Amino acid sequence: MASNLRYYIINKPYKVLSQYTDEAGNKGLGSIVSIPKGIYSVGRLDLDSEGLLILTNDKKLNQALLNPENEHKRTYHAEVEGIPSRSTLKALSNGFCININGKSFMTKKAEVSALIDYQLPERMPPVNRVKHPQTSWIELILTEGKNRQVRKMTAKVGHPTLRLLRVAIENLTLHQLRPGQLKTISKNVLFKKLKLYAWK
Repeated sequence: MASNLRYYIINKPYKVLSQYTDEAGNKGLGSIVSIPKGIYSVGRLDLDSEGLLILTNDKKLNQALLNPENEHKRTYHAEVEGIPSRSTLKALSNGFCININGKSFMTKKAEVSALIDYQLPERMPPVNRVKHPQTSWIELILTEGKNRQVRKMTAKVGHPTLRLLRVAIENLTLHQLRPGQLKTISKNVLFKKLKLYAWK
């Protein structure tokens, strides 16, 4: 079985599901790439989020990355409405209560900072610049991944997220992948970058 294990990373585009098949009128990954049967995403990104997604048929990797006890760092770049103050960024980093599935959830401490002169090609379709004339980018490094957590965090401090990309998991990055671009990666390289030394 080990010889049949496959590992890929993809830059998931906006408005594409984190699954291979289409569903409810939304396109799946199979509409933009071709991968062998039995390959699934490790975790997921929301339909309206973009960025780094790992695809594999290795169930052990899925268990290792999704186990909350392992606290893997996930780095996100968020374009938010307005310009958050230093005190707002500090509040985001210190943690506070947000609503997850109708229950109050206390976020863990995170690393949050402003991204100065950050530029990224527009997604398609682009953010409505008429409706949102003033925006800025921030970086958030979390060790947890609750449903729509970043969006709920920035909304609570008055700076709703307009665009969200996951750019890294531990030391694994997008590698300059264009939206929709797929890259094969070896198990050794992948596990080293994810710091999964005990799972090899």
